[in-house]
Amino acid sequence: MDELVRVDDVHEIRLVRSRWHPGAAAGHDGPVLVTLTDFTAARSRDLPGIARAGFRLRRHWPVLEGAVGVWLWASPQTRRVGSVAVWTHTAALHGFVGLPDHVAIMRRYRDRGTARSVSWTADRAVSADELSALWSDAHARLTAGTTPN
Repeated sequence: MDELVRVDDVHEIRLVRSRWHPGAAAGHDGPVLVTLTDFTAARSRDLPGIARAGFRLRRHWPVLEGAVGVWLWASPQTRRVGSVAVWTHTAALHGFVGLPDHVAIMRRYRDRGTARSVSWTADRAVSADELSALWSDAHARLTAGTTPN
């Protein structure tokens, strides 16, 4: 999905988002943990590699314990990329963060920009309306700049 996002009265940024990619725990009917990651690259030339790395990590979702699903997003003109991931519990998130592929990517790019993240909980993430509400919340946080360190 390609969206124009109004940031202020003068500027608009283009935010592109992948389709929802269901995880091993898709259909989980209960409270969820939502994580929003936001990486701002120091140089535009690093963006293609970072984006490819994100898509490679997304391949884990169908078998990743506790992964409900994920969206990847990018704003190339602001050199920002990231994800909105939904988890059944905190331990599932920690399992993903410790994956060798994730650790290698973070080590490769950690000195090439600034990573920020924020998490919150939601009652459910099963229906299309619930997923839409989660994306809307994440989108509001992205455009308001509320993804703290």
